This record gives sequence, C-alpha cells and structure tokens, in this order.
Amino acid sequence: MNRTSSQSAGAPAPVAGLLLAAGGGRRLGGRPKALLPYRGRPLVEHAARVLREGGCGPVHVVLGAASDEVAERADLSGCVPVDNPRWPEGMGTSLRAGLASLGASGTAGAALVLLVDQPGIGARAVARVLAAYGGSRGALASAAYGGRRGHPVLLGADRWADVAAQAEGDRGARAYLRAHEAEITLVECGDVAEAYDIDTPEDLVHLTGEA
Repeated sequence: MNRTSSQSAGAPAPVAGLLLAAGGGRRLGGRPKALLPYRGRPLVEHAARVLREGGCGPVHVVLGAASDEVAERADLSGCVPVDNPRWPEGMGTSLRAGLASLGASGTAGAALVLLVDQPGIGARAVARVLAAYGGSRGALASAAYGGRRGHPVLLGADRWADVAAQAEGDRGARAYLRAHEAEITLVECGDVAEAYDIDTPEDLVHLTGEA
C-alpha cells in the first residue's frame, strides 16, 4: 500500500546498495576480505557505510568466507545479510545471491553494486553514480576512471534477471555489461575516488592509508 502510494505520487523506488563481500582472499593467503582491518575495524563495515552515506538504502551484504566470524566481529547494523554458501565458485554466485535477495524484498528500483575490496571508492563516487538512476527500472550506469568503466555499477531492477543469468565464475556482471556497453551511462569518478583492488599482499599497503 505504501509502495503503491509513493509510486503514484511520482516518487521513484529507492536504490538498494549491494555489497559483494564473500571472497576468501585466496591470493591473500586465505584471509577473508570482509575481515581485513581498515581504520581499526573490518573492511566490510567501511564498505557498507560508504553505500549508506552515498545515499543507498537498504544495503544488502553478501557474505561467504568466514561468514559466522564476519557476523560476529563486524557491525552491520541496518544491513540485510545475505549468505552465499557457493562463494568458492566465484563472484558470479554472490551477485546472483544478492540480486535474488533484492528481488525477494520487492522494494528497490535499482541496485548499486560495490565490491568490498575497493576502499578507495567512497561515498562521493557512490552518490555520483546514484544520481544517474533517474527513477528508471531499466537504468544502467557505471563509475568510470579516466574513461574506463569500473565500480560501483548501477543496475535497474528490470535488468536483474538477465544479469543473474550471465553471472558465472568470477565474471560478475562483466559479460552483461560488455554486451550492453552502448546503453551504459558512464559517470567519471576519477577525481573523487581510486579504483584499486586489495588482491595480493602487496596491495595491503592501501589499507594503512587514508583512502
């Protein structure tokens, strides 16, 4: 009833944050990325806060590796945890699990997807990409860094089924985005964010600075 009323009044459905945080950190010696320390707290807390402060709500957090420990140590108050027991099969399974969770909730008009291992991407980049939503359930937008597509990525709800169908292995939404390149609104964020990943022990230096 409330949802119908708000839509008839012209208010667009909200954009949910979708945080993919299930990785086991294979190249980090098996250290789950969600639990990497960042500014004194687990990295997953920082990423969830970035989505909230950037304007997303609700925020669904897909967990996998050491999910029980993450739930115990990380403060994810206000977030919707999503368990992905198939996380070892790759990021595609986490994207499918997250989109399924959002679809079941039935409240969001779009999802803004962020990866837990990119702490250089803050709330300003999230807000910029979010602004490309425009209320369309067919929206498709992505942050860009020097013109090169990166995260976060905004997926209108009408695209979720097709994205999930093509999300295999570690590709995530890559295959879908490549096939729909001409439809993507690129939002330059290189002046407010850095799109590095925390993949190897050498990358851990990024966690000690003020990204």
